[in-house]
Amino acid sequence: MPTCTPFAATDASSDPAAASQLDVAGELLTLLRDATTEPRPDTQLEALTLAVAADLPVLLWGEPGIGKTAALTQLAAALDLPLTTVIASVHEPSDFSGLPVVGDDPAEHGVPMAPPDWAVRLVRAGRGLLFLDELSTAPPAVQAALLRLVLERRIGALRLPPGVRIVAAANPRSSAADGWELSPPLANRFVHLRWTHDHDVVVRGLGGTWPRATLPRLDQKKLPEAVDFARRAVCGLLTRRPKLVHQLPSNETRRGGPWPSPRSWEMALCLIAFATAAGSSREVLSLLVRGTVGDGPGLELLACLDRMDLPDPEVLLADPAGATLPERGDLRQAVLEGVVDAVRNRPEKARWDAAWALLVTAVETGAPDLVVVPATTLATLRQEDWDVPASIEQLAGVVSLSRRADQAANRAAARAGLTAQGRR
Repeated sequence: MPTCTPFAATDASSDPAAASQLDVAGELLTLLRDATTEPRPDTQLEALTLAVAADLPVLLWGEPGIGKTAALTQLAAALDLPLTTVIASVHEPSDFSGLPVVGDDPAEHGVPMAPPDWAVRLVRAGRGLLFLDELSTAPPAVQAALLRLVLERRIGALRLPPGVRIVAAANPRSSAADGWELSPPLANRFVHLRWTHDHDVVVRGLGGTWPRATLPRLDQKKLPEAVDFARRAVCGLLTRRPKLVHQLPSNETRRGGPWPSPRSWEMALCLIAFATAAGSSREVLSLLVRGTVGDGPGLELLACLDRMDLPDPEVLLADPAGATLPERGDLRQAVLEGVVDAVRNRPEKARWDAAWALLVTAVETGAPDLVVVPATTLATLRQEDWDVPASIEQLAGVVSLSRRADQAANRAAARAGLTAQGRR
């Protein structure tokens, strides 16, 4: 019977040619890994760095392979923070709560909970970026053990220093390997950011240039103003909408995401203050606020922030000629409605005339249809002894034309509906 002889393995150390080829392969790998960074607007990255600066735990949600881990690696390098990666799903609960160590006299001194080596290294360094990867594949027992780490920064008897920031990443349950939904207590401790790929960023990055992560530049002079602005915004909304203070979703999937609670509102307040002091864009603030208290409450808070920046109706009525109205249509209409409400609350001839002058300015500088409702309401506030200002004649044609356009659109929609019914 023939004997099968296995192929002999080539020893690279005894073959100079093979060894040199491995060196060449290493050079090629080095060139492939060589990349630079450039300043480039990136809303996701700016939101992440702002939350990291605010010392809030961040959870990046995204499909596998879109660069969550690479983004964290680049962030740690850009901020000069040592990166410690912990795969949550391959650890036991005791790895985060601490391993019991029996001492000389347990009855006298108790049993201390020893932290893992990575936590000790972070404490010794005094600073770092702790990356909790694959969080959605961690079973419920491990998620429970992570609660103190994420909120209190404690691992066993050890507390992480203030210089350590915590960022986690997770895949949606549908695309996670043996995934779990996040428990509501753990989910409510994070700022949730949806991480998606940008085509231009990926193409340019594969070409060797990625966006540069930088911490936001906070204006020190604006710090007290930013804190006051954030507190007025959050407290003002919750005063008007007390039911938003705490709303635990009934859906299991939504419980594993952002939802409003006193804890998450406190995080939202912190992020608004940081974004205000940094002069961040509305897009960045929107990602952070909705990633903290959820889409619905977050959008209400953003609307509240928009209205806080609107000009005071009394200031506009005092100097209608020098008034500057917002460019955005929804904000402009809110300002005009506020002016009409101010006249209604204190009806005076001079204030009524000033309101008409503001409506004329709105027609001249923006969409005419925005003045239809405010003009109609303002006309009903006229008292018998008030003369009709000449500006009304200028607006009458605009209001009439807008109404006829609306009526024509309604008739066209009605005809289209009747035609559709006839075809059935």
